[in-house]
Amino acid sequence: MKHMQASDAPSAAPAAFGDAGRMHEATQLLREFLDVSAEFERALGTELTVNPTDLEAMEHLLMSGPLSPGELARRLRISTASTTTAIDRLVALGHVSREADPGDRRRLLVVPSPASRDRAMARLMPMILGVNAQLDDFDDTERDAITRYLRRVVDHYREHAAERAPDADGRPRG
Repeated sequence: MKHMQASDAPSAAPAAFGDAGRMHEATQLLREFLDVSAEFERALGTELTVNPTDLEAMEHLLMSGPLSPGELARRLRISTASTTTAIDRLVALGHVSREADPGDRRRLLVVPSPASRDRAMARLMPMILGVNAQLDDFDDTERDAITRYLRRVVDHYREHAAERAPDADGRPRG
């Protein structure tokens, strides 16, 4: 990965890179983390033979449990027709099934298959637990500082994502 210097950045940015005119190493590592996270998701998608949209749908189902097709469409931010196509692909691969909602038998739920859930979790949990274990080498004060920094980064990303997110009609905001 190329380390960005102030001369690589837009002209207004160098002051933001600190006294040395370079991005903080922690910022560089966050960029690298985003890249390797995307690589991990691509590898998981390849292993499960799904495209990025289908993988995202599976992630929502694994984290939240069964969802209606409409709720899945809302979370994926795609049309209900596109969601139906994604669900069809996932059903064909055996990753999910459509089942009647026990609370309202007229309504359908998309349910992850136990075998698919187990397969995905077998790949995800060692990675998640390994990342979590990295904090064991830090004392409480250091973990609090790391948490505070990452919370600020997440909040900053959310703020910028919200500025650029399209409105309900698909038009750019701002």
